[in-house]
Amino acid sequence: MAIDFPGASAVSSASAAAHPPAATLPLGERAALGLALAAITALAWLYLIRMPMTPGDLGGLSARLLSAVPPQWASLWLIFMMWAVMMAAMMTPSATPMIFAYARIARAQNGTPALRIALFASGYLAAWTLFSAAATALQAGLARASIISNALVATPMAGAAILLAAGLYQLTPLKRSCLGRCQSPIGFLMTHWRDGAAGAFRMGLAHGLFCIGCCWMLMALLFVAGVMNLLWVAALTVFVLLERATRHGRAIANLSGFALIAAAIVLALRR
Repeated sequence: MAIDFPGASAVSSASAAAHPPAATLPLGERAALGLALAAITALAWLYLIRMPMTPGDLGGLSARLLSAVPPQWASLWLIFMMWAVMMAAMMTPSATPMIFAYARIARAQNGTPALRIALFASGYLAAWTLFSAAATALQAGLARASIISNALVATPMAGAAILLAAGLYQLTPLKRSCLGRCQSPIGFLMTHWRDGAAGAFRMGLAHGLFCIGCCWMLMALLFVAGVMNLLWVAALTVFVLLERATRHGRAIANLSGFALIAAAIVLALRR
């Protein structure tokens, strides 16, 4: 099943030849890019470990600004920040091969494209930021309906339903299609290449949207064990990395689908 996003277009064979996948980055540029991505991941995890629970936890100007708005809006902002930072922590490692592949091709095209690399990564994170806004709204709705507790854990039946939905989605053609695009950096870049700074951002955004298509139901599993359960967050991070960065990703997705369905049945029966 092939899916596409507005603005993504196939490149000609001549264009593909102009962006050779065999191009390499100098050691210094590889190290700088790797350190930048590692820093983003590390800072995101540090934020999660020191999670601010109230506006006062932020300190300084941020605390004063949030204290000036209604408490429910301040709370929503903290929830949104939690989701946005958590997505950066979870998804940056698995996006690293794609970002490096883009950097190699962009360098072969036009020298050292530091700005375009940054914009490509920013587009990717922008997609997950939009997802975080949707997750924030969903969490607020579930809390209002008493489907999740104050500990941000779903009720047993809701948890079973999430497990079942996630398991079934792992087996769908849409999941396989999105996973295939996330697993093949060169294939994605050759079929979605756009020149220039704006093109870099749009490509990163498109890649992020494909990755959301691949992983959105996995993120919903956070409501089963607890959105703020960092061990569960770390386990999902490793799972997503294995699914997207290894050649056995499809088999992992299929096996996990059946395992999630089985877990849903067990949880429902234990109610």
